[in-house]
Amino acid sequence: MMSWKTLDDMELAGRLVLTRVDINVPVENGEVTDATRIERIVPTVHDILAAGGSPVLLAHFGRPKGKVVPEMSLRPLVPALEKAFGHPVSFIERPTRGALESLPEGAIALIENTRFAPGEEKNDPEMAKFLASLGDVYCNDAFSAAHRAHASTEGVAHLLPSCAGRLMEAELKALEAALGAPKRPVLAVVGGAKVSTKLDLLANLISKVDMLVIGGGMANTFLAAQGLDVGKSLCEHDLAETAREIMAKAQDTGCEIYLPSDVVVAEEFRAHAPNTVVADTAVPSDCMILDAGPDSVERILGAIDRAETLIWNGPLGAFEIAPFDAATNAAAAHAAARTEAGELVSVAGGGDTVAALNKSGAAERFTYISTAGGAFLEWMEGKTLPGVAALEQG
Repeated sequence: MMSWKTLDDMELAGRLVLTRVDINVPVENGEVTDATRIERIVPTVHDILAAGGSPVLLAHFGRPKGKVVPEMSLRPLVPALEKAFGHPVSFIERPTRGALESLPEGAIALIENTRFAPGEEKNDPEMAKFLASLGDVYCNDAFSAAHRAHASTEGVAHLLPSCAGRLMEAELKALEAALGAPKRPVLAVVGGAKVSTKLDLLANLISKVDMLVIGGGMANTFLAAQGLDVGKSLCEHDLAETAREIMAKAQDTGCEIYLPSDVVVAEEFRAHAPNTVVADTAVPSDCMILDAGPDSVERILGAIDRAETLIWNGPLGAFEIAPFDAATNAAAAHAAARTEAGELVSVAGGGDTVAALNKSGAAERFTYISTAGGAFLEWMEGKTLPGVAALEQG
């Protein structure tokens, strides 16, 4: 694992602290409808203030593609930020060093959407230099944007004394515990709709984990690759050979793969559609697989019991609608209970995963839930994240 500094390693008193955050939150009619991402940066902002520093928040919002798009301004976020911080926030549309230095000591500044500048996503050295001129210290607290080599996430980190914020620090520590130097056995649960979006992920995991549960629509592709009829199920038949290669590599590395042995099928995809449990070898041609069956769930719970570390990405079935959320909910509850008992380190993240675990009611009892999406997935794939790598400066 890389070595990186935290806020505790930096001299912040009397300094402007450029702080890259992810506050790309949902907004409707000018109001924030989910402030989760804002709430998660509060510890970093408070600790900078407590150390005598002045946070200068850098953030993106939406995809304006280097142009000023008024409806993607960060200005409407100021009330939600002030509520979360319990502190006034000065919005600065056109930042200059002078404007920032003229603010009261200990003020919080929010700079307009970094992606309004064409140099941001190009990681333009001139933009990085401009950003660096606005601060004395750089703090990256946006792990969710760490897979992007942009001026505000990577370029500026090389030009100022740099560190990880509290959220970034927590994320990196959780990831280190999960795949860097984990307690074994390690179990990975990978679900979701398509194998094609997670080929790199599976290839990396089978060489690093001891057990791998494959669920959701992905599992159908693996079942079909073994010659089983999956009826009308979501399935990537053209990836059958790839699925067989993954299973062969898993066997070579000693990674035990869990696929459904029984499944819940229905003729249509809707809530409470008439459904039945059948063996994986007996899927009717006019039905679709929408969840793992009870025998499969028992096997998954057994794998969770054996594991010391769990990494979870993706649901085990069509979790959005009952009763096809049963397998996901049961596995999540069991993992949460073992985590609470101090028997399991559980780390989960990526898109539908957070929604599924929140819906199950188990999310808060996991060791760590990452809201980072693409960055979490790329880390699981074994890729270098530019925003993290840039923090390693001797």
